[in-house]
Amino acid sequence: MTAPGQPAGPANREALRRFSFNQATAQHWPLPDVVAGCAAAGVPGIGLWREPVAEYGLARAAKLVRDAGLAVTTLCRGGFFTADDWWEQNLRAIDEAAALNAPVLVLVSGGLPAGSKDIDGARARVADAIAELAPHADAAGVTLAIEPLHPMFSADRCVIATLGQALDIAERFDPGVVGVVVDAYHVWWDDTVYTQIARAGEWIAAFQVCDWVTPLPEGVLLGRALPGDGCIELRRLREAVDAAGYTGPIEVEVFNADVWARPGEQTLAAAIRGYLHEVA
Repeated sequence: MTAPGQPAGPANREALRRFSFNQATAQHWPLPDVVAGCAAAGVPGIGLWREPVAEYGLARAAKLVRDAGLAVTTLCRGGFFTADDWWEQNLRAIDEAAALNAPVLVLVSGGLPAGSKDIDGARARVADAIAELAPHADAAGVTLAIEPLHPMFSADRCVIATLGQALDIAERFDPGVVGVVVDAYHVWWDDTVYTQIARAGEWIAAFQVCDWVTPLPEGVLLGRALPGDGCIELRRLREAVDAAGYTGPIEVEVFNADVWARPGEQTLAAAIRGYLHEVA
């Protein structure tokens, strides 16, 4: 692998052709530094998050990434449809994705409304909210990508818990307007996942990889690991999304306090190594 900060040679550029580094994987690496690091390592794509983009400035961030020759593969995130300002926030998120030339806005639906135990009603509300947003997304040229989260997050973060549930909503729309995210961390456990990936086909809008380690940390959100450090059959998942017709970017996205504590250059190098060995 190319050393961090050194341009990739032709062989590495081809091997990394679909690789994208989600900036959350190096949580504390400032946006200009992560962009420069990706460009220096020959990484073609980057996944961005709304909060650091807003902190840096939307127009400045768009210019920064464009001038570095990187493609923005996704913007995280929209959704959270139980929030009082969900409509305004999601319209703004769609416009931000368009300004960044990000083709995909990742949606995390949100959990149960406060005081509610009606998970079926909450899922129906997600479908209704996406239907309300779809015309604006279509006009902006942004695909709304529904991300199912592992069932342990259903109460507080995401009532859409399986790829099948996400597809039940997405299939009501043109795949250029609403699609799904296949995130290894959230779907690997599902015994129907390969059937659902085949069903998803052109509705696959994004593919994200990381690994699963135990014991999970308190709060479970930061239990992701770099590819190769856990138990997920990542190459098998990649082969399945390929077979379903997905040819787009593959993002490495990791939330892990120990990973975040490392220098950004080391994290990027480890992400590239894991991707080449375990995914590509």
